[in-house]
Amino acid sequence: MNKENKDFFWPSYVDLMTVLFLIMLVLFVLSFKMFTDKDSENRRNIAQLKVEVQEKRKLDEIKEALSRLDSRYFQYNERYKRHELLVDVLFAQSSATIPQRSLMPLRRAGEELSQVLNSVQGADVKYLIVIDGRAASFPQGDPRNATQREYALELSYKRALALLQFWRSAGIRFPKDRIELIASGSGFEGAGRTGDVRDRRFVIQILPKVGTLTSKTVN
Repeated sequence: MNKENKDFFWPSYVDLMTVLFLIMLVLFVLSFKMFTDKDSENRRNIAQLKVEVQEKRKLDEIKEALSRLDSRYFQYNERYKRHELLVDVLFAQSSATIPQRSLMPLRRAGEELSQVLNSVQGADVKYLIVIDGRAASFPQGDPRNATQREYALELSYKRALALLQFWRSAGIRFPKDRIELIASGSGFEGAGRTGDVRDRRFVIQILPKVGTLTSKTVN
């Protein structure tokens, strides 16, 4: 190799090494950024999973507590995923006045519900309780099922409201900061109807709410 070739080779070699070094540097920076981003994502996912596991455990605790509701007053309907009040509250036709014979068992049922719901501690544990009043429909095909539909909705709501007001007057208190109690009426409608006077009873929907699914910062 003559002197002229040597003079040309070394600058070219240095330029090539410089380019390769820059490429490697860029690849290293990109790889490090990707690793950092993935590590942050994994940490967020782990934190999210921890929160979800904690809330799942709390929900299981609530479910276990609700399963202890006295079977004399409440029954869980697995098919419709709801609690049904078993107290014999057969309203007189077109009446929203709770029968006298039902008042004492209804009071005990309210006390039982309040005690069980408050047995699960935790500031993040809250409940939405819907008292669903109902009205027995007329035989299938009876035109009054259509003409009195709006009246049945109003009547069933008044029945639910009557139970809510009775519990309050009986001294049964559900903490406002943890339990939201709502009276509603489904009239002639609603899943799981029997087609007879038993449809005048109440359905209790208990919906637990535990915190919010938000992740926490992991240092």
